[in-house]
Amino acid sequence: MDRLYLYDTTLRDGQQTQGVQFSAAEKAEIARMLDDLGVDYIEGGWPGANPTDSDFFAAAPQTFATMTAFGMTKRAGRSAENDDVLAAVLNAGTRAVCLVGKTHPFHVREALGISLDDNLANIRASIAHVTALGREALFDAEHFFDGYADDPDYAVLCLRTALEAGARWVVLCDTNGGTLPAQIHAVTTAVIAAGIPGNHLGIHTHDDTGNAVACTLAAVDAGARQIQGTLNGLGERCGNASLTSLIPTLLLKEPYRSTLSTGIAPEALGRMVRISRRLDEILNRPSARGLPYVGASAFAHKAGLHASAIIKNPATYEHIAPESVGNERIIPMSNQAGQSNLRARLAEAGIEVSREDPALPRILDLVKAREDQGYAYDAAQASFELLARSELGLMPRFFEVERYRVTIERRMNALGRRISVSEAVVVARIAGERVISASESMDEHGGDRGPVSALWHALGKDLGPYQAAVDGMRLTDFRVRITGAGVDAVTRVTIDSADDLGRHWSTVGVSPNLVDASFEALIDAIHWKLLRDGLAPL
Repeated sequence: MDRLYLYDTTLRDGQQTQGVQFSAAEKAEIARMLDDLGVDYIEGGWPGANPTDSDFFAAAPQTFATMTAFGMTKRAGRSAENDDVLAAVLNAGTRAVCLVGKTHPFHVREALGISLDDNLANIRASIAHVTALGREALFDAEHFFDGYADDPDYAVLCLRTALEAGARWVVLCDTNGGTLPAQIHAVTTAVIAAGIPGNHLGIHTHDDTGNAVACTLAAVDAGARQIQGTLNGLGERCGNASLTSLIPTLLLKEPYRSTLSTGIAPEALGRMVRISRRLDEILNRPSARGLPYVGASAFAHKAGLHASAIIKNPATYEHIAPESVGNERIIPMSNQAGQSNLRARLAEAGIEVSREDPALPRILDLVKAREDQGYAYDAAQASFELLARSELGLMPRFFEVERYRVTIERRMNALGRRISVSEAVVVARIAGERVISASESMDEHGGDRGPVSALWHALGKDLGPYQAAVDGMRLTDFRVRITGAGVDAVTRVTIDSADDLGRHWSTVGVSPNLVDASFEALIDAIHWKLLRDGLAPL
């Protein structure tokens, strides 16, 4: 089997994603995750380009993967030994150094303002300097496919120059992301035919046409044996080739599974979902549900026809077993659901009902009617379960909320700054006893967390015998959508929750009023937690 090498650039190219900024500590955690996964190279960033990257390399974790520093070939008019930018990259002390250089004559003349021969000399001197210091050298051929279309001989000559100077890898970069898979395959084939060995050739693609993964596989099919990408497809503009899609494809799909080997162990493949979602947690953003293999909806079967078949044999609508990548099958409830979805979802919740139970069609009708009002149960499985239990007469009555009140006030804080403060009061009845709780939503810096935060803290402040269960839960995400228009517009709020036992669940509320919709979702979240903890109503 041919060896395929995986080069991760999440910490460098991925950090160029709009809105993404890692701290040095976060980069270290991601590096350890990548090493645990089994990638061959971890590109940590550009030493000297910014304080965060410099701090990361100063305290970079020890990894089995080859830690790599990124930089550029030396500048014209100075030697490689006396280029301070190149020196900062080398001073990071990494085992490997990846240098980006021009291979498109247009960029050499316009961006660098030098001759084609001078550019070749820069590539040669830079790579030779890296290898003379005992480091592994990689050459990223920037704008290679555009350069090849303009002047194929010069583009290949840049690669050959880097290899002759000692580069272990030369990487074909589709920097603009506009090259299509068939072109990638044809050019990669031609490059190998021109004498550049495939086992020294890498591929680096961007997703500007939505083809980054396909382009990478096309290069592998043509003989390239290093692939560069990022976790979850992070990267400049539309992102890089996603390793969370490429790695499962290479390990689970033919012909790659039987012809290529990687450093990824089968048991590590089962951690793909956890790694993908941990990255999103670090970025403080919700995970994209539609990501191949690792997304929460990757194995969700919403249509009744699909669900019916899946229950009989998962292979009818699943191309792999979800657990092979650490994911799980979901059969959600929605207005497209049939009794197969319903019974499967109830069974997952531990509720067994016969096909003849008259409550089944009532639940289906209720779900469809409520979705017509703005609810969405395919992303709020916990609320669906509570709805079904109520219709089946299986929903305990833990507590009731008599009323609540939320006020928002603009006032001056102790520092003389004008701030907004939200206050909430909740009146509940628990085991016949009336309980009143209040909360002010203001953090230690005098900032406002908002009315929903105030409601959550008031609601979860004093639930008597249920307090320990509520203390063990937290809200992890909050999503708002307006459905309808004009006087018919309503607000849908979906809240994601988690607890100390590692459980995650979602609930939904709908109302013309944002706070009221949020409160409904909060009530459902607490009821589901009490139900799952096996608590009995008083």
